[in-house]
Amino acid sequence: MNRQRLVLVGNGMAGVRTLEELLKLAPDLYDIEVFGDEPHPNYNRIQLTPVLAGEQDFDDVVLNDLAWYQRHGIRLNLGRRVVRINRARRRVIADDGAEARYDRLLLATGSRPFIPPLPGHGLRGVLGYRDIADTRAMLEAARRHRHAVVIGGGLLGLEAADGLSQRGMRVTVVHRGEWLMERQLDRTAGGLLRDTLAARGIAFRLASHGQALLGDESGHVRAVRLHNGACLPAELVVMATGIRPNSELAEQAGLPCAPGVRVNDTLQTFDPRIYAVGECVTHRGTGYGLVAPGYEQARVCATHLARLGIGRYEGSLTSTRLKVSGIDLFSAGDFNGDSGCEHITLHDPHAGIYRKLVLREGRLVGACLFGDSADSAWYQRLIADGEPIAGQRERLMFGQALAATRESAHA
Repeated sequence: MNRQRLVLVGNGMAGVRTLEELLKLAPDLYDIEVFGDEPHPNYNRIQLTPVLAGEQDFDDVVLNDLAWYQRHGIRLNLGRRVVRINRARRRVIADDGAEARYDRLLLATGSRPFIPPLPGHGLRGVLGYRDIADTRAMLEAARRHRHAVVIGGGLLGLEAADGLSQRGMRVTVVHRGEWLMERQLDRTAGGLLRDTLAARGIAFRLASHGQALLGDESGHVRAVRLHNGACLPAELVVMATGIRPNSELAEQAGLPCAPGVRVNDTLQTFDPRIYAVGECVTHRGTGYGLVAPGYEQARVCATHLARLGIGRYEGSLTSTRLKVSGIDLFSAGDFNGDSGCEHITLHDPHAGIYRKLVLREGRLVGACLFGDSADSAWYQRLIADGEPIAGQRERLMFGQALAATRESAHA
């Protein structure tokens, strides 16, 4: 039987997860070919933080080794970047001129760090934090240099700062916001996070931003000049100011992008033969820079590639966790709330524990936890389900175990 050809552009987590799900549903439907522009098999990008901190090795983060591709008869092209899609001929063209024909095409091209166009951003020693190459460059800098500046106090920035600090560098985080992770934490939780990281030796310049990067005679960065004129010594500058979807390939092929590749609820693009998943995607006007939504998209996409047609992706409820050893935080939903919301809070400064739950019309709509996130999965389910919690309101703050105990007592 002549099997149809499926080509995957992008060897990252969302794309390969789609293949895993597809192989469970329809293992013999396609001949599969994969193009990845990195020279590595599929790996867990979110575990690069423990690698940077010295808690894991690069081999520990590989998800699918080369033998996995061979077992499933997948042709793998590593270190080869697809530069053009010919939709009329159903071909992808790689940077070395090689072509691959497809009956179905899956785009999982991911995203890239946004590098602010500050004067000096092209100096050596200035990099983003995205992949194995970035992590190796940071490890090399930590071996050779003393001072690092991380621009951006969000998830990736703080993970990079902690890892570099553990590697012996003196790290300063420069952040525009008045508190850390202001998109994921409220002011109180952000303040607790800053205090915890400061106790580890990390310095902070909040409500501040870089004006220019200064270099030495060799073209290597040596300092960051802030907007107020202060200069911070820096032989390494890590830009952690957000990501941009890699949608240029799709856009050049005439697929609508805004800014990621626009997909419908079946993860199809404007061209019904072409699907897209992960951080390169815009769905219902939203892009997701997290792994969990990419995996949810992968499950749905696989059902349609398998010709089952049963899945619908309606968006994701995102949550936040910081992958820094010894720091326990979580947030989900509308953790700030509005004038129509009720806030239930518990704050024990001595224990370093803070919990805030946000209710609207008798339903849990947001949660922000610091110091103890043991019940985070339960809170996230309550937020996602949207069910009334009137019967649990008095014990909601104290977690699922107490709620279950009380329910059993009244049964």
